[in-house]
Amino acid sequence: MRVLVAALMGGIVMFLWGAIAHMALGLGNVGIRQPVSEDIVLAALQPGLGNQAGVYILPSIDPARMHDKIAMDAYSAKSKGSPYAFMVYLPQGEDLSDMGAQLPRQWASDTLSALALAFVMGLAAFSFSTRVSIALAAAVFAWLSTLVPYWNWYRFPTNFTLAALVEQVVGWLIAGAVMAWWLGRNHSRTT
Repeated sequence: MRVLVAALMGGIVMFLWGAIAHMALGLGNVGIRQPVSEDIVLAALQPGLGNQAGVYILPSIDPARMHDKIAMDAYSAKSKGSPYAFMVYLPQGEDLSDMGAQLPRQWASDTLSALALAFVMGLAAFSFSTRVSIALAAAVFAWLSTLVPYWNWYRFPTNFTLAALVEQVVGWLIAGAVMAWWLGRNHSRTT
């Protein structure tokens, strides 16, 4: 039960930190730019991408053709001379100002992440500082295993990637400290 309570506390703290990081500090917007001519770009999306939602990388090559030297040479030349884009495409549109479904999903994600972290933090009678160090290590691990590959392979902006590191490290240090306090408090009362 103490792990579940720690997870709920950690999930709430991380969710609140995320709100502060994005809304007050602007960390979620670092590296994100507005197009020069948004209407022109939007008008070109459906004719260029069709009606299938997904992640698109431009220029692109069919993975089945990656062993074809001629196709790869042409792709290499095209990619050297063309702009690059990595985009999430929804052809049907969506009200991006309505976060009614996204906020509960984010809280659930934060809480499930906190549950995994609380489980590890609660495995043994670790000290407070060891538990907080586990939270820090988990935040850095998540960043290194997710955001750094996006920076490396998909050319995510460096400032975007570093802002995500700050968001994760600060958030999980704060949430980890709350969780470590709770887990230590409960542990010392049961022994």
